[in-house]
Amino acid sequence: MKQRIILVLAVFIGLLAAFLTHHYLAAKDQEVKNRLAAIEKRYRQVRVMTVDKPLPAGTVLTARDLGSIPVVEQQLRPDAVLEEQYRDLLNRKTLNRLDSGTPIFWSDIDGGAPGSRGLAGDIKNGMRALSINVNGAAAVSGMVRPNDRIDVIGTFSFPSRQHPGELELVTLTIIQDVTVLATGTDTAKSLIGASSRAGGGYSTVTLEVTPREAEMLVFAEQIKGRLALALRNPGDVHYEPSLPRVNFEKIETEIESLNLHRQRTLLRKRE
Repeated sequence: MKQRIILVLAVFIGLLAAFLTHHYLAAKDQEVKNRLAAIEKRYRQVRVMTVDKPLPAGTVLTARDLGSIPVVEQQLRPDAVLEEQYRDLLNRKTLNRLDSGTPIFWSDIDGGAPGSRGLAGDIKNGMRALSINVNGAAAVSGMVRPNDRIDVIGTFSFPSRQHPGELELVTLTIIQDVTVLATGTDTAKSLIGASSRAGGGYSTVTLEVTPREAEMLVFAEQIKGRLALALRNPGDVHYEPSLPRVNFEKIETEIESLNLHRQRTLLRKRE
């Protein structure tokens, strides 16, 4: 009986020793991993943008001016321009002198980081951002969202061609395939992660247009024209070269042929 108790105690002590040894080794292994991770973080390098030669303030940066260097991440200022932000530097003007081999910081660049430039940073070169007034129905019941493609259609009171001295309502397409930059104060960036805010609740739409298109839209609003937006499929780049002016006479004479054309088109699609 005594030998059996001794044997049981020996087995228990052996298992306890094995458990404690395993626990100790696991703790040491985790400690080593934590130290290695801390060392790696301390000395981890990232590549940042620099210039290949000294550049004075006011220089417009080109691809030939730029290079990249490795820098220890923990020693880097948070506004350093990372290598993956290379394209955001192109054609940007420097505010300060840049020395070769030293990191470029967004504080050295006119306009700062892309995210701090607001809507202006999203406008393509040669284009303009123009806001127009719309109501819910005119904006496809508020379903137009930033980055959508639309056509702008206007209805105006024009001098009648058939009856001089009289005015007639005329509807025509002003511009086609336009990018929506913002709806109200919402841009594509501001709506990331906030899908519940998307759609509706705005009275202006900001479009990316050429300077000449901007003039036409401003004039259209000034003469009290009513503007409406036609939403396009994002993959539809078709341009209608000769859309007619629509008035009462046009509707009266062509409504039947338009409906017939529509039915034939739908029939072909169903086949």
